[in-house]
Amino acid sequence: MDFKLLGSILLVVGTSIGAGMLALPMATAELGFMGSLILLFGCWMVMAAGAFLLLEVNLWAPLNSNLNTMARMTIGPIGQMISWITFLLLLYSLLCAYIGGGSDLFHNLLERVGITIPMWLASIIFTVVFGSIVYFGIRSVDYVNRGLMFAKFGAYILLVLLLMPLISSTKLAAGSISHITSITAITVTITSFGYGTIVPSLRIYFAGDVRGLKKAILIGSLIPLLCYVAWDLVIMGIIPLSGEHGLMNILQSNNSTSDLVNTLDVAASSHSATFFVELFTSICVLTSFLGVSLCLTDFWADALQLEKKGKENLMITAITFLPPLVIVLFFPGMFVTALKYAGVYCIVLLILLPAWMAWAGRYKRKLTSHFTVPFGKPLLIVLMGLSCIMIGKALLG
Repeated sequence: MDFKLLGSILLVVGTSIGAGMLALPMATAELGFMGSLILLFGCWMVMAAGAFLLLEVNLWAPLNSNLNTMARMTIGPIGQMISWITFLLLLYSLLCAYIGGGSDLFHNLLERVGITIPMWLASIIFTVVFGSIVYFGIRSVDYVNRGLMFAKFGAYILLVLLLMPLISSTKLAAGSISHITSITAITVTITSFGYGTIVPSLRIYFAGDVRGLKKAILIGSLIPLLCYVAWDLVIMGIIPLSGEHGLMNILQSNNSTSDLVNTLDVAASSHSATFFVELFTSICVLTSFLGVSLCLTDFWADALQLEKKGKENLMITAITFLPPLVIVLFFPGMFVTALKYAGVYCIVLLILLPAWMAWAGRYKRKLTSHFTVPFGKPLLIVLMGLSCIMIGKALLG
C-alpha cells in the first residue's frame, strides 16, 4: 500500500470536509436534491481544475514555494498583493463562521443540561477554550485533531446509515433547479471544496512525483463529493424545504447550526441518531476551527517575524482570535453569512488566481514544466469569466 498517497488523499479530504458541510443542505435547499447534485458536481469540476492549475504553476517554481511566491513569479506584485489580502480575508471569514457555529452548538449543549448563559458568553468561552489548544502549538493541535478526525468519520458513517431509512422521496422532490444561480448556494458549495491551498505542501511531500500528486488531488476531491451527496440526500430527505422547521427557515435563523441539530433530533426520534448528530456536527466545527486557526497563527508568526513563545505568542493569538470574535459578538448568527463571504474569497484565490497565473506563466513568461493542464486558453478564459461573474453577482447581491 502506498501510504504516502493515502496520507495525501486524507489531507485533501480533511481540508475539504469541515463545518461548511453543515451549511450545504441549508444553502442549496431551494434547488432541491437534484439541483444540489448538479451544483455539487459543477463546483467540484471547477475547483478540481483550479487545483490542477495550482499544481502546474507550482511546478514552475522552486520547491517550498507558496501561493504568494507563485503569484509574484507569474503575475507580479499585483498578483502577490491580491493573493496575500484574499488569503487573510478567507481565513478570517472562516474563523467568524466557526466561532459563530461552534458557540451556537456549545450554547445549545449547555441548555440541554440545564445551564443557560448568554450567547456572547458562549462565544467567548468557546474561543478561549479551543483557542488555547492552538496557543500551545502544532503538537497539541495534531494530537487533538487525530482523535477528532477518527471520531468524525465514524460518526458520519453511522449517522448516514441511521438516517437513510427515514428519507422521504416527496421531500427530496421539493425545490427548483431554477435557483441554481443563487450566490449563497454557489459560494457555500465552493467553500466546501476549498482544498487547493494545500497543493504546494503536497508537492513538497511527494518531492515532485507529479503522477502521485495528480492521483491525490483527483481521489482526494472525489471523496468529499460523495460525502456531500450522501449528506444532502439524508438532510433534504428528512427535513422539509419550508415551514417552521424547514431548511429555508433554518437558513435564515441566527442559530442555524443548533436549529439543524434540534430538527434532526426530532425527525430521527432515536437516541442513537441524536448522539451521532450532535457528535458529528460538533466535531466538524472543531476540526475546521483548529485547522484554520493554526494556519492563521503560522501566517502571522511568519509575516511579523515573531516566535510562537511567551509574549510574542500571546500577541499572535490575540491578532488571530480577537477580530473574528468581536465580529461574532456584534453580529451573531454569522455561520452561513461568513461562509458566503469565504466562498467569494475562495473564488478569487482558488479559481481566478490559478487561471490568471497559468495564463501569465504560459503565454507571457513562457514557463514550462512536465505537467500542463489540458484545454489550453479556452479553459482559462472560462474559469476567469466564471470567477468574474460570480464575484460580481456576490458584490451586487
